Amino acid sequence: MDAVIPRRQRIKQQNRQFILDAARRVFAEQGYGAATIRDIIRATPLAAGTFYNYFTSKEDVRLALQAEAAAALRPILSEGRAQAATAEEFLSAFFSAAFALKMGTGAVPAAADLSAGFADLRADLESAMARGLFLSLDAGALAAALLAAAEEIGGRLAAGNGDAAKATEEATLLFLRGVQPPA
Repeated sequence: MDAVIPRRQRIKQQNRQFILDAARRVFAEQGYGAATIRDIIRATPLAAGTFYNYFTSKEDVRLALQAEAAAALRPILSEGRAQAATAEEFLSAFFSAAFALKMGTGAVPAAADLSAGFADLRADLESAMARGLFLSLDAGALAAALLAAAEEIGGRLAAGNGDAAKATEEATLLFLRGVQPPA
């Protein structure tokens, strides 16, 4: 496969990956806030100016790492939702994964944008509705509501306000049963 990709393009891909791998290590060791572009560059075999051929800032690198993590997680998230046998399992799998992504992994700082998975979530909801796990609703509207809740609650969790397991349970119950107390 490498023979098909022109040498210059392979080198560009390799250099970008050097920077992302170095940033992942530096963020994990020092924390995102303490890490500097200089720290990232020092952790690569590249010249200092090379960084700016690929990224304009530390924030750009953070966003690239989050996009990479989200892309890797998307098939796993869809699989978990596809295997759900009940609406509760579906919602719990969604919120649990969304909160984990929002809170970061140490190497990837918190506040990942969950909206990138909107189309996947909508398709998974349509499938779940077809299997009878949910009422037949507007899957796009439900996906938007779930993502909005996950963004807001996940943001609070990322800021240190709450417990992810408890938030997953409460968000799942909110979407299953609403806010009215049991009769």
